[in-house]
Amino acid sequence: QVHLVESGGGKVQAGGSLRLSCAASGLTLSTYAMGWFRQAPGKEREFVAVIKWSSGIRYYADSVKGRYTISRDNAKTTVYLQINALKPEDTAVYFCALSPRGYYSETYYYNTEAYDTWGQGTQVTVPQ
Repeated sequence: QVHLVESGGGKVQAGGSLRLSCAASGLTLSTYAMGWFRQAPGKEREFVAVIKWSSGIRYYADSVKGRYTISRDNAKTTVYLQINALKPEDTAVYFCALSPRGYYSETYYYNTEAYDTWGQGTQVTVPQ
């Protein structure tokens, strides 16, 4: 059984940076993708970024392009989300997720239904 564990969240002043980590264990798939979503209070969970593990191809939500970077460490089976120039609107719980389908088109990964394993989430707070 696959487990995902996020870490790295916290309270950071606007303009600061954070790097979130998501370590996967129990992974036996040869092709997959790992994504990041976020959920602000009172809002739906929204797609942030995804990386196709085999190819390294990355996709981002338009709202985060230029400030967010998703990356991976193959040896550690860990995916990272670097967030720069933090804004109050970045405040949310950030979730990583695993999709067992690693070769689909970009828009497929925008939907939560593409993922079948989720981490517990890590809180990112950027005060006004």
